[in-house]
Amino acid sequence: MSSKNSIKLTFLGTGTSQGVPVIACNCEVCLSENSKDTRLRSSVLIETQGVRFAIDSGPDFRQQMLRENIQHLDAIVFTHEHKDHVAGLDDVRAFNFKSKVSMPIYCTDQVFQSLSREFHYVFDPKFLYPGIPKIEPYIITNELFKVKGVEVLPIKVFHYRLPVFGYRIGDVTYITDANKIAPEEFEKMRGSKILVLNALRKTEHISHFTLEEAIAIIKEIQPEKAYLTHISHLMGKHDDVSKELPDNVEIAYDGLQVEL
Repeated sequence: MSSKNSIKLTFLGTGTSQGVPVIACNCEVCLSENSKDTRLRSSVLIETQGVRFAIDSGPDFRQQMLRENIQHLDAIVFTHEHKDHVAGLDDVRAFNFKSKVSMPIYCTDQVFQSLSREFHYVFDPKFLYPGIPKIEPYIITNELFKVKGVEVLPIKVFHYRLPVFGYRIGDVTYITDANKIAPEEFEKMRGSKILVLNALRKTEHISHFTLEEAIAIIKEIQPEKAYLTHISHLMGKHDDVSKELPDNVEIAYDGLQVEL
């Protein structure tokens, strides 16, 4: 656990919805022997003020928790309802069994309605039995909220037409699955010392920032350090792309830990 006044980020996953390598793909990235080119679905662990929570629980949630030896999790905060960000919710059962308490989740009403459909057996009373996940939902809006005392500021972005929440915790901003940010939301990012931003690939995409677009935002915000996440195999090899980046920008990789 990080010290009381610091913020520690662990990149649980840095890949796009298909992950890297992609099933049945034989491109040079998917065949790479560099571990930094292997990417689970995007998620990050935040540790600050004695509180530990994950942002999103994708299909690789179980594997990510095991890899990082996470023994306790205080909450999960969701960005949006796409499967690559919510599919691992069932695996909070292990934390339920160990802590004997429900897992708090924080999400918009739209996301909660989607979770209620996807995991109907969790939320429908007629399906209740001892082996299902125990969830304690907290509905959030585009206003500051707290996770066990830790202030979290939503930043509303758009993933094509789908609203997605990025989050600012202290001087750290995390934004994934975005290709549009309104001016008033952009202002919430200013002053961030660490900025994590999605950059899918180099060529244009309908719902994600490209590498060029992400770098332009980073230059506008001017954080001390920026990390790119939600990376596709179409971006290129980690080491090759890293050589093209500004000095204060890195491609994040699975397992990377950053402390502020």
